[in-house]
Amino acid sequence: MEFNGGANNAYTREDVTVYTNWFPSSATEVIFDLEGDRISSLSIDPKMVESERGVVISERSTGLENSPWNLLFQTAQGVAFLEHPYHWPVIGYEDDMKNWKQTDLERYFKTYYAPNNCVTVISGNVKFDEVKKLAEKYIEPIPSQPAPPPVNIVEPLQTGERRVVVQKDVATPYLAIGWHVPEAKHEDYYALSILSDLLSAGRSSRLYSALVDKQQLATQVFASFGESFDPYLFTIAGVASKNVNELDLEKAIYAELEKIKKDGVNETELQKIKNIKLMDFYSQVETINGKSNNIGTYEVFFGDYRKMFDAPAAYNKVTAEDIRKVVNKYFTKANRTVGILKSNTEE
Repeated sequence: MEFNGGANNAYTREDVTVYTNWFPSSATEVIFDLEGDRISSLSIDPKMVESERGVVISERSTGLENSPWNLLFQTAQGVAFLEHPYHWPVIGYEDDMKNWKQTDLERYFKTYYAPNNCVTVISGNVKFDEVKKLAEKYIEPIPSQPAPPPVNIVEPLQTGERRVVVQKDVATPYLAIGWHVPEAKHEDYYALSILSDLLSAGRSSRLYSALVDKQQLATQVFASFGESFDPYLFTIAGVASKNVNELDLEKAIYAELEKIKKDGVNETELQKIKNIKLMDFYSQVETINGKSNNIGTYEVFFGDYRKMFDAPAAYNKVTAEDIRKVVNKYFTKANRTVGILKSNTEE
């Protein structure tokens, strides 16, 4: 790939593994040949397995050791989800890593890396007929496999606040609060997406303005919400300022949410976030990488890549009342899990 001017990267999250290749259009057939070979005839060499086993174990331990966020989010998510597979960290557990067998990896690859279980998006200086011909030559001959077993487990309704405290040597406490919210296909997705930016996109956002600038309770604060196959979490997280108790920061976050529940948001504020969302969307689809990511996201998470073209209108349709409704609907005490990470020298 590199010899032909290409490069690649990959990532795995709760729902998907994504491989991305960047290459000159002149190398398109080479890339199809390489990817066809990877899917059909991947060589899982025993020596490579042991080498990568060590790499992943090190990656897990280093991530938990060096990143307070990794430790806090992994712990809090495991408490928020008791039955659904979202309970398990994406990277896995060290005991699993040490005991994976060659046959485990081969079976997993055969099941999930089959051509009938993937979506491929190609953007750039290529022609449809050319791409179709290459797909028929290099991908079509690869046998399909039985569909992966469906995930039938539905996380039960949470009926009370859950709290977990993790101890680690940190200068000031870390806080993460997660509320169960619906999957990407749900009608509330766009309202929740706008709410995420309204709370934490930029220095003028509600949480940053109130908790960092005005009250100086936090050195950083942010909201996190994204696409998922099944109901997942909307998270608000922050780092307490020096000499600030994490419970005071927690109360201040709830106070900002209560303001929205009671008074809603004003139209100027809402329009600003809509403008940000639309600018982000159009900026993404200006690049071939952004085009591929957006098309893939809508095909995989929303069920049809064509829904990407409806996204600008869907954001514009969200009203201030829609925002107030989702905050009242999901951001309740009984529906939240609170994770706190603080130094073990603290009471």
